[in-house]
Amino acid sequence: MAREFTHFYDVLTEAGHEVELASIAGGVIPIDPVSLKTPVIQMGGTNKRYEDPEFMSLLDDTPAIADIDLDAFDGIYLIGGHGTMFDFDSEDLSRAVAHFADAGKIVSGVCHGPCGLLGVTLADGSSLLAGKKVTGYSWAEEKLARRAEEVPFSLEERLEAEAGEYSTATVPMTKHVVVDGNLVTGQNPMSASGVGEAVVELLGR
Repeated sequence: MAREFTHFYDVLTEAGHEVELASIAGGVIPIDPVSLKTPVIQMGGTNKRYEDPEFMSLLDDTPAIADIDLDAFDGIYLIGGHGTMFDFDSEDLSRAVAHFADAGKIVSGVCHGPCGLLGVTLADGSSLLAGKKVTGYSWAEEKLARRAEEVPFSLEERLEAEAGEYSTATVPMTKHVVVDGNLVTGQNPMSASGVGEAVVELLGR
């Protein structure tokens, strides 16, 4: 979803950090059409970013995650959108996430982005999420978004099954960020800036 990138990007770059986009297969990154609708696109100035050709060109030709020199980066951020429930079932992405976790670097994601944390095995054979506190898009939010009949699984259920503790905001579609060591997760699009702020804090340590 567009604002899950723009809000995080703005927080990181304003703090002086560089952000590079990558995708599973490389090439153009599609935008969830829902994120372009009013009033969604107006939240947090996303519409201004969408109207900026230079900024939007960042999505035009991305490298594949398998071709990225992971050692050159301090962390990974998994943007959400319902498409990730299909696209993030990727060995290349799982290897990248495990690489950052094994190196003690930052692993972060927001909304449906934590789909990319599911089933990730670390170098010692343990599960990335075992014993970890996390959040991600809730089933209540799927129903509010009228996507419950279209999604292939409940991210909430999958995270509850793999993680040590899954939590949500008291009110759906409000900010909720969970930090557990170098693992940072945000519940929904409203949490993208909060994930960025948590990542900036970790980078400063």
